[in-house]
Parts: sequence; structure tokens; C-alpha cells
Amino acid sequence: MAIERARFTKDVWLVFAFSATYLLGAIPLCLAAGNHEFQFYIIVTTILVAIVGSVHFRVGLTIPLLWGMSVWGLLHMAGGLLHIPDSWPREGDETVLYNLWIIPQHLKFDQFVHAYGFGMTTWLCWQGFRKILASKLKIDIQKVKPTLGMLTLCTAAGMGFGAMNEIVEFAATLTVPNTNVGGYENTGWDLVFNFYGCLISAFLIKKFD
Repeated sequence: MAIERARFTKDVWLVFAFSATYLLGAIPLCLAAGNHEFQFYIIVTTILVAIVGSVHFRVGLTIPLLWGMSVWGLLHMAGGLLHIPDSWPREGDETVLYNLWIIPQHLKFDQFVHAYGFGMTTWLCWQGFRKILASKLKIDIQKVKPTLGMLTLCTAAGMGFGAMNEIVEFAATLTVPNTNVGGYENTGWDLVFNFYGCLISAFLIKKFD
């Protein structure tokens, strides 16, 4: 049985309009600040929005997930383009929101965004996996319940996309001077918080989906 294509309803278009609005709003901020790093990331984020739209067309993602993914993009743009007061706790000299310590020496805004974003990605993987499995087995999608094995695969997929994100950040350091990506330790913590986000997402899927 072929997978039924999803319709782009008014609710879906609203999510994509919201995403387009903050991406377009980020462009003058980047140009005014001469922020070449986030000019690069705007292009990457725009591509990701198109990919999520394509996945939605294929499997029919839920509206809450689409909003969750869109908010992730907004947090990413805000993290690199908005500045915090000099007196606020932060790591390093840059006063961008990404460097803010939410909990000093324990949780940065950057780490929160990593956990949140790849938790959303794990949820996206589950929704896609469930729709494909229901189609192959020719059963109602609500009958496909998350097992430990399924959630392990979705968690691993979320972590894999997180690792791909680190490759994108590495590419940014090679092509754009003076990035705020950070060094080896920062990459390690990014991966750790990706993992936390994926695990929390898997737990919530098991409990509520």
C-alpha cells in the first residue's frame, strides 16, 4: 500500500510562514553585523526547512512537531544573532545568546538548543518510521506502538543527525573566519547534549505516543 501524501493545510502553511519570517528577518541582522557564519547557517536552515516540508509531504508530520522544528530554527537564529548584557554569565568573550550560561558551569543556551533540537529530530524519525511501518503492514497508524527496539533506532538516528550537524559546524570553521563554533571540548559537549535530548524524546514518545 502506497503512503498517502499529506496535504499542506492552512495550519501547515502557517508554520512555514513563521519559519520564513524569522529567516528573512535574520538576513539584515547578519548583513549589518557582518556575520558571515550565520549567513552560512541561514542557507543551511533554509535547506532544512525545505527538507522538513518534503518529509511532511511524504509521511504527514503532526502540527506540534512542525511547530517544534520551526521553533528550533528560531532558537538557532536567536542564539547566534542576539546579544546579551555584558554582565550576564557567559562562556568566552562573545556576548551572543549561544554563550549564555542558563545554569552557570552546567547548562549553556547552546547546549539546551542541541538537546531540544535533536529531541525534535528523534520525534520526527519516530513519526516517519511509524507511518512507513503502518503502510507496509497495511494497518492503522495508531496500532503501531513504540517498542524499545524502535525507539533505540530512532534515538540512534537522532544522534546520527546530531553528528551530521557537527560536520556542518566543522565545515563552517573551514570556510568562514572567526566562527563561534568552539573547539574539541565544545563538540564533545554538543554530542552529549544531543544524546540527552534524544533520550528524553524517546522517553516521552514511549509514555505519551
